[in-house]
Amino acid sequence: MNEAISMSAFDLGLAAALVMLLALLTQGLGLGIGKSMVIAALRALIQLSLVGLALKFVFTRSDPLWVAAIALVMVLIAGREVIARQERRFAGPWGYGLGTLSLFASSFVVTLVTLLVIIDAKPWYEPRYAIPLLGMILGNTMTGIALALDNLTQLACQQRGVIEARLMLGQDGRTALSQLRRQSLHSAMIPIINAMAAAGVVSLPGMMTGQILAGQAPLEAVKYQILVLFLITLATGCGTLIAIWLGEKRLFDERQRLRLDHLASSPSD
Repeated sequence: MNEAISMSAFDLGLAAALVMLLALLTQGLGLGIGKSMVIAALRALIQLSLVGLALKFVFTRSDPLWVAAIALVMVLIAGREVIARQERRFAGPWGYGLGTLSLFASSFVVTLVTLLVIIDAKPWYEPRYAIPLLGMILGNTMTGIALALDNLTQLACQQRGVIEARLMLGQDGRTALSQLRRQSLHSAMIPIINAMAAAGVVSLPGMMTGQILAGQAPLEAVKYQILVLFLITLATGCGTLIAIWLGEKRLFDERQRLRLDHLASSPSD
């Protein structure tokens, strides 16, 4: 197997210049996404550079406290991203806490089981495995939870009359929201289901591509990619179910009344 090709600053700068060229083109066409594209590219550059420096420091120490601290920061930031992607979020601490708790309960458990049982890393908190694995699971679970909560709250607002009619007929809150629950779960799981269905035929997933480019044997890269896809699916499904369950409870009070006042106002209102 040939050694991995090293990337120079010039190579990365050339790729960045092409992105900037695309941003200028979209801006010139009046599409309104040029500025967002540049900001996102700058954020990616800064964030990934800082992460690289942090991981270089942590990898040389293999200290569980440092790994736990980085993992905690990742979860807290992911929780903030979940609430930022919702049109109608829950008001107060629930808005941030609900998504963050769902992320923690799903991503942390799946990552921990993987490290202890499946990969059997020695030690189990080996940062070379723990942090990248948690990052991949967390990023995809974050998207699923955000989609699920966004759909749940928006559909509850749009179908308020239908839900209250079902409550008047004697249904409890969980039964009245059964259709909304299915729609929310469906929207959250579609991205990862599509990713699994197209993997290897339509697209080569990122982790597999990265390992191959880094010189890893293709079959070994495939094994890890299959594992990651299954873990992401598990964590996304569990996290979404937890988020929907908590969201349903928050949408009703102890007397089974729909409480849309527990939602913050939409920015478009």
